[in-house]
Amino acid sequence: MDAQPRYSARIFGLELIAIVIALLFLVPFYFVIVNSLKTFGELLTDPTSLPHTMQWNNYSRAWSIVKFPTVFTNSLIVTVVANLGIALISSMAAYKMVRRPNRLNNVLFTLFVAAMVIPFQSIMIPLVKVAKTAGLFDSLPGLVVCYLGFGAPMSIFLFHGFIKSIPLEIEESAVVDGTSAYGTFFRIVLPLLKPIAVTVILLNSLWIWNDFLLPFLILQSPDLKTIPLATNSFFGQYTKQWDLALAALVLGVAPIVVFFLAMQRHIIEGITAGSVKG
Repeated sequence: MDAQPRYSARIFGLELIAIVIALLFLVPFYFVIVNSLKTFGELLTDPTSLPHTMQWNNYSRAWSIVKFPTVFTNSLIVTVVANLGIALISSMAAYKMVRRPNRLNNVLFTLFVAAMVIPFQSIMIPLVKVAKTAGLFDSLPGLVVCYLGFGAPMSIFLFHGFIKSIPLEIEESAVVDGTSAYGTFFRIVLPLLKPIAVTVILLNSLWIWNDFLLPFLILQSPDLKTIPLATNSFFGQYTKQWDLALAALVLGVAPIVVFFLAMQRHIIEGITAGSVKG
């Protein structure tokens, strides 16, 4: 019978360091939540202490000012549609590149990987010009198309590594049974991609939901604002309504935090499985 590992001082020290680092990362959440419940004057004079009186009306005022149901719906539509498109298109593209390793597919995969290192700021101006020319400017569908393009490289990279771990014999058996190429992918391969698909969706959701710069460039109409754009309306040239802005920030971050906590275990599961090469 194997002996149980001893709880040594080294393990205790590592755990203590991990706890301290975790608390450091939680400090910003403390400041945001605590200061969202203060008056503007109290926030400026003592931002570190707990509020003397809970200002719950900050949330109701922020809800009304940013038109939270509208901006929440816009963010939800963009995030869900873009995620579904990225996951489906990237998985199909990665599957083709893995199972048909010819020169063209190898070059395409290299280009997708190379695109991951291009800074977004270097292509902002060309992006706006292309969006206006293609009729994608100032529309939620246009924003979704932009996210499809920017989200595909990393997603294809993750799917590519995961598909390599799927035994080819499973697909060959389906082909022998008379399944078409599309049937093999959607009935056999796609269900096996669930761990990495959840990882891709989760990572892209965190990015798309919290993204400010791309919607700021593409969307102009007030009715099309996403949550980050609406929160930015609290900061003007001469005024900064920190109390209301922090309340709006909590309202906007809460849904994606809940989603992340519910799905976080799939990140390690999917990436670990994708690192195994068959």
